[in-house]
Amino acid sequence: MRMSHLFGRTLRDAPGDAELPSHRLMLRSALIRPLGAGIYSLLPIGWRVIRKIEGIIREEIDAIGGQEMMMPVVHPADLWRESGRYDQVGPELARFQDRGERDMVLAMTHEEVVTDLARQEIGSYRQLPQLIYHLQTKWRDEPRSRGGLIRVREFTMKDSYSLDLDEAGLDVSYRNHWRAYERIFRRCGLRFVVVGADTGMMGGSASHEFMALSPHGEDIVLLCPTGDYADNQEVATFRRDAPAAEAPLPMEEVETPNATTIQKLADFLDVPLSRTAKAVFFRGDSGRFVFAVIRGDLDVNETKLRKAAGENGLTPATPEEIRAVGAEPGYGSPVGVRDALIVADESVRDSPNLVAGANRPGWHLRNVNLGRDYEAQVVADIASAAAGFPCPVCGTPLAAERAIEVGNIFKIGTRYSEPMGATYLDAEGRSHPIVMGCYGIGSGRLAATVVEQHHDDRGIAWPASIAPFHVSLLALGGGNDAAPTEAADRLYDELTAAGIEVLYDDRSDRAGVKFNDADLIGCPLRLSVSARTLANGQAELKPRAAAESTFLPLAEVVPTVRGLLDGMMAGLDGSRSD
Repeated sequence: MRMSHLFGRTLRDAPGDAELPSHRLMLRSALIRPLGAGIYSLLPIGWRVIRKIEGIIREEIDAIGGQEMMMPVVHPADLWRESGRYDQVGPELARFQDRGERDMVLAMTHEEVVTDLARQEIGSYRQLPQLIYHLQTKWRDEPRSRGGLIRVREFTMKDSYSLDLDEAGLDVSYRNHWRAYERIFRRCGLRFVVVGADTGMMGGSASHEFMALSPHGEDIVLLCPTGDYADNQEVATFRRDAPAAEAPLPMEEVETPNATTIQKLADFLDVPLSRTAKAVFFRGDSGRFVFAVIRGDLDVNETKLRKAAGENGLTPATPEEIRAVGAEPGYGSPVGVRDALIVADESVRDSPNLVAGANRPGWHLRNVNLGRDYEAQVVADIASAAAGFPCPVCGTPLAAERAIEVGNIFKIGTRYSEPMGATYLDAEGRSHPIVMGCYGIGSGRLAATVVEQHHDDRGIAWPASIAPFHVSLLALGGGNDAAPTEAADRLYDELTAAGIEVLYDDRSDRAGVKFNDADLIGCPLRLSVSARTLANGQAELKPRAAAESTFLPLAEVVPTVRGLLDGMMAGLDGSRSD
């Protein structure tokens, strides 16, 4: 590709609202352009990167038996009603009516469509297992699209779906995807960890996320330095030491003026936070009042609480709603509360004689005990883990890292096949629901995450496997001296004939402009020819990641470049030996 004909121009500066490095650099290097909030066009350079990523994805999913297909982006709403998600999913699901006033949705994922196809195409155990996938547009009306391609509303996702006879078969499909994902991300040059995660709106029994570590990540993962444990903070646990045994003491009121927070209460009574009980109030999507109780030195994890309460979503309760169940903001406790689902953390169950609110301003209760002074409908782990908490496996203090989710895998089991009637007959003619898994990778987010990990103050530094071009070729000089351009033209033809992808900067711009754009776009190798290099029959070669250039004879350019690229590719090998 000659830059004089390239559609899209590089920018000296990025728009002021571009916060993340990947957003700024992908705009400046002419990979993407915004159309609306969370909606982007991929320009030719950006599209080349995406095509390479999707090629790697196809190779690895095909290698584990995947069959590529294509499913529609517009779905009849009745399918989503069958699964129950039409009413469960919030406004991020785009709902509309067609001209016949039939309810429709824009695909945010394709579990319902796959399940509908499975119930049509699968009848016998002899047809299982199956693995199908596609790369298709998705729409999620994100309330806070940000970061360029990191969080968008319209995006392309590889979503694959395994169909198995039983849980044992699902375990095999899940493990195969796990390994395929590791190969995909290694081949794309990512540094990543795999963590346990919440199943969210997908449902099912298990989920894992592939997380690329980045200081700009929206997620926090908790990692044991020994390698014993890794989880998303949404689901992370920690080792809990049992408090010393203690006989329940009589409950008594104590006046606590202006002690409206746990810290103020502990300071006023001169007790550690671990001797207090914290009350946190929510209204569930079902309309129920959810009253969470946790030891004062811990915080409530809303994801855990939502699952423990059986709610699709939680909203902080208003003071009026709190008082309506018999509690008092700032002085709340579950003692005497009515018409509320009380969810107690395990820390409250295991800690006797806590200080809790008296449900009237300026007063608290000493020696409050679960089971004697109040009952909880649910007792569960609803505590948020954090850096420094002991690893649940070995007790080593956990480390916290910010990360970007680049892929996820789910064991959805019969979550969709049972309500939608996707079944097969076994050898004895008995009917069973198909056991399913689903697995996603967003190609645009993956590209942006690679930029987050592979850039410097000059621009992007693409891994060779997904770089838009292998080589930036620069013809330097101009005026009456046509020799650099003629030499560069010959190199362009020779490199291209050898199967090496070249972005040839044949523009009449100054050398500084060309060097800056080459570094900004970030191809793995830069070749330049000028009157000075040609005087010695040479070209200047500089790997994007190197500090220094080398000079080599023109006749050695093609084999040298080929050897360097082969070495770079070998370093990104996603071996299937596992």
